[in-house]
Amino acid sequence: MKKALATLAALGLLTSCNLAPPYLRPTSPVPDAFKEGGATAANEAVSWDQAHPRDDADRAKWWLMFGDPVLNKLEDQVQVSNQTLKGDEAAFREARALVVEARAELFPTVTTSPSYTAFRTSDNVHGGSSSAGATTTGSVSGGSSGSGATSASGETGQIFSLPVEATYEPDLWGRVRNTVASDVYTAQATAADLANARLSLQAQLAQDYFQLRATDEEQRIQDATIGAYRQDLSVAQSLFRNGIDSDEDIAQAQSQLDAAVAAGADIGASRAQFEHAIAVLVGKAPSEVTIPVTTFVFVNVQVPVVLPSKLLERRPDIAGAERRVASANAQIGVARAAYFPTLDLDATGGFESSHFANWLAWPSRFWSLGPELSETLLDFGARRGENELARAEYDQAVATYRETVLTAFQSVEDNLAILRILSGEIRLRETAAKSSRHFLDLSQTRFKEGIDSYLNVAAAQTADLANENSVVETQLRQMMASVSLVMAVGGGWVQSDLPSPSHLELVPAK
Repeated sequence: MKKALATLAALGLLTSCNLAPPYLRPTSPVPDAFKEGGATAANEAVSWDQAHPRDDADRAKWWLMFGDPVLNKLEDQVQVSNQTLKGDEAAFREARALVVEARAELFPTVTTSPSYTAFRTSDNVHGGSSSAGATTTGSVSGGSSGSGATSASGETGQIFSLPVEATYEPDLWGRVRNTVASDVYTAQATAADLANARLSLQAQLAQDYFQLRATDEEQRIQDATIGAYRQDLSVAQSLFRNGIDSDEDIAQAQSQLDAAVAAGADIGASRAQFEHAIAVLVGKAPSEVTIPVTTFVFVNVQVPVVLPSKLLERRPDIAGAERRVASANAQIGVARAAYFPTLDLDATGGFESSHFANWLAWPSRFWSLGPELSETLLDFGARRGENELARAEYDQAVATYRETVLTAFQSVEDNLAILRILSGEIRLRETAAKSSRHFLDLSQTRFKEGIDSYLNVAAAQTADLANENSVVETQLRQMMASVSLVMAVGGGWVQSDLPSPSHLELVPAK
């Protein structure tokens, strides 16, 4: 008993070995503040601090800040109906299944193969202890050696066998544990990929929706312009009939009207494409989704900006890249374990009899037990290559992580700069639109009174249409940049949203 306990204690010490390097999160340059953040970044803690539970719903459903009920309804459908998300969710379940599969190697494998054999020996075989027709009540599936008796010629009989075999490879050097840990980290990275895909699709839907609403506004402007062009054509025809205007102005007014009608049709085609794209995002056929035309409402939202250090915890793509570094680190331990011997423990036992009545009787038992130690003596550099490969993959994962962090900082800075510049540009565009509208009113008045030709009106109308559309386009760009900034700061996601190792049904290697 003492020897058995000592053996178990020794195995316990051996299985505590772990050859993976201690994992440390890779370092990356993190600025104290965003250059383009200004006062917004300084106020980050007020809006986004996790200590305010009431903010949770707003962070989770960031699109609510735009106050559009149609958008809110569409966004809710992305989560449950989008096919891309369903595929990413399936990928996460695949990764989780690999964790369960790898974890099973920590435990023995037990198999059984019950069998029944009926036999008759040949009449033409006589004597001898081992011939073609001789049958012994021997082993099956690694069972017992049987009685060793030789059946007489022409004899019939049967064998009932119930073997049970257990095989176990103690994880002496942490190969299995590191494989499990690597799969856990990969599953966590896949969960982060799912969160990142969800955020990307939500942002894409919001941007497509805002573009659709902008086309509604452009269509409204275009229809109003077409109405003005028709009125101007009517005035030109009236002036021509009274001998005040020339047919040249009529031709120009007609040409401008025809061009405006054609441009209006093009706007309708763009709107249809945005509507179709939204339908696919919510997991429906384009024929199933119809979004009524309504007024474009510009919403100048103030997106809370997290501090750069907090950004590392709020972007799922950064979390996913970091988890892949951890997975690659565990794979180094797997590769190192190949240098050491493996121990296999095999045990077989069961019951075997030539009579059903005493098949499961105690004298019918058989068993065998034996360990096997194996070690590769010469592989011409194969294990060294595996170790170098694991190390290179780790270094590559670290570089990818750092590049992801830097790209995240760039994305925030870019969108902050866009929002800062566009906020001033919108005011300038609105001023230009007011000026062009005033100039158009003066031109139309002078044209109706026969003072100026239609040429001045045409130029004023072209400028007015361009300025009104520029206002809408600039407002649209700012709303889309706000959505991009939401995505750049991770939306409502936080690193604690990753599934824990216990949720993945295991405890990771220490």
